[in-house]
Amino acid sequence: MAYELATTLTDLKEYLKPLLEGETKVVAFDFETSPIEEWRGVKDAALDPHKADITGISLSISPETGIYVPLLHQISKNAEDIGGIMLFLSKEIFQNRQMIKVAHNLSFEAMFLYKYGVMILPPVYDTIAAAQLTLKEEMGFRELKDCGLKTLVPALFNVELPTFSEVTEGKHFDELNPEDYETVRYACADSDFALRLYYRFNEWFDRFLPKHRFICEEIESPTAVYTGIMKYNGVAVDRNLMEQKKREAEQKLSELRRQICDVAGRELDIGANAATDEFKRFIYEEMKLPVVKTTAKFAEAADDEAMVLLKEWCAGHNPELVQFFELIQEYRKWGKIKSTYVDGYLQHINEATGRIHPDLFPLGTDTGRFASRKPNLQNAPRKDNDPIGVRNFFIARPRYKFLDFDFSQIELRVGAYFCRDKRMLEAYQTGGDIHSQTTSVIYKIPFEQAVDKAATQYKERRTIAKNCNFGVFFGLFPRGLQRTLKFKAGLEASLEECEQIIRNLKNGYPGLMRWQAETKRRAALRKYAETALGRRRYLKGINCEDWGVKSYWERCALNTPIQGTAADILKLALQRILEGLPERPYIKPLLQIHDELLFEVEEDKVSEAAEFIKACMEAVPFPEFDVPIKAEGAVGTRFGELEEMEVFS
Repeated sequence: MAYELATTLTDLKEYLKPLLEGETKVVAFDFETSPIEEWRGVKDAALDPHKADITGISLSISPETGIYVPLLHQISKNAEDIGGIMLFLSKEIFQNRQMIKVAHNLSFEAMFLYKYGVMILPPVYDTIAAAQLTLKEEMGFRELKDCGLKTLVPALFNVELPTFSEVTEGKHFDELNPEDYETVRYACADSDFALRLYYRFNEWFDRFLPKHRFICEEIESPTAVYTGIMKYNGVAVDRNLMEQKKREAEQKLSELRRQICDVAGRELDIGANAATDEFKRFIYEEMKLPVVKTTAKFAEAADDEAMVLLKEWCAGHNPELVQFFELIQEYRKWGKIKSTYVDGYLQHINEATGRIHPDLFPLGTDTGRFASRKPNLQNAPRKDNDPIGVRNFFIARPRYKFLDFDFSQIELRVGAYFCRDKRMLEAYQTGGDIHSQTTSVIYKIPFEQAVDKAATQYKERRTIAKNCNFGVFFGLFPRGLQRTLKFKAGLEASLEECEQIIRNLKNGYPGLMRWQAETKRRAALRKYAETALGRRRYLKGINCEDWGVKSYWERCALNTPIQGTAADILKLALQRILEGLPERPYIKPLLQIHDELLFEVEEDKVSEAAEFIKACMEAVPFPEFDVPIKAEGAVGTRFGELEEMEVFS
């Protein structure tokens, strides 16, 4: 391998000469990082830009070559004129809109560059995203755990790369000698093989799945940069409020535990979530209550749904026990509040920033939607379903406001685009109300009555219509609708009523039913489903003889085009926002939660930022998409107390 050390800007430019003169337009790069002094003893501090600095940068413009620029090594010599080198790389490479910037785990590099006020601009290419979009086996894409450089290189190039621990022997990277060839070789190999993966994966895409190359280059790679920016910024929390809620939760749980034992007539070990073996024995053996639900392994269930069903059974057969199950439900609610939203969030506050910086995974689901962990902010309550004020834990920094934008009914709009049903398309293209339209359809009442808030049963009918809209695209059955209404909307409906509702829905939206039938037929032949832009998901059990298995994969066949296309639309909006951020440093992207984007914006720039973000989100995502997209904005200093705002774009 022709790996070299560069300590001057002249050396760097000499290696990059073919790139700078336009002979090639692809450059791969990689950062080595080390903790700053304050955090040197903290595990994984080198991976946190708030606790670490860039030790050195490697670049590669042709396979089997690379150059390493040492910046902050503690021994031997570093590069001369570090400021000049970083300025050159920022302007000529990272923000160059003609060069393709390649990195393995691009969000990591984007995060560290953002620390220094530099945003990597497209075209970009993340080889981890590319790996996840290529097949590991027939009908199976690589998972994130399969996509590390030390895993891919031996599998694809038959070359074993030394591990970080083997090279550093327990030291931090800045304690290695940059003039030692092993240091240079380790650093350069990362950028060299990232470049080789770029060519290898593109060859694969072009041969087997060209649409995934577009998704990698135009959707997932810019999203990786945006993800790194969100990760760096994190979100500030009100620790005092969280500690207050923790005390309230502990007090509430203690009181509920006492009440439960009083009703039970003895001390009962119910644990943190009323799911202990003793609790199950008590309800099924001591109280001899019926088994109303079983687990996948056919054991007695004791989940929330089982508790609701037991409470209902007791209402008709043993009324004095109704209170017991009401207390259990309340206990579980507060247990989740404490474990998930208080303790769970508190343990992930970054000591260096006082903010939460969750891990975000743009390809965390089979449909292309984001996933989140440490903590999982994807399960944060929605703004219209946050009774305990979890979102108030998140606060804007001084002299900033939260600016929040939410796609309005994006999956239903995507569904209307796919099924081409005239009534659905008309509702969206004329700015109508799809939920009222569905209310009119399933209850066979005039549209004017369906939108009349003073009409009899308006609220209940609209709730049912909403649940139908969000479920029917995915093949909702009458019993499934009945359970959804019962456990999510708190509404009782007989199976016959649900059958009639779905029957009316099918008759009212014939285009939807035709699309569902055709989609399932096509999926059975192809054994995969696709989004509008060609993101593929394989359906391994679509032709299974077991009806339950087949039914599950048929629902996946219906779900994937809609949910996956909605995810693609959001990510395309992220790219448009990313392109405009260098000219708008007052906008700080913070979080993505489902169809929602959260920003911190300087107080005096809120209106200007809102117009820009709304325009990016509502832009036509691709030429064929003919359903208007609507993004609704809100502003405030606490995430849970945002006020809707009128935005003109």
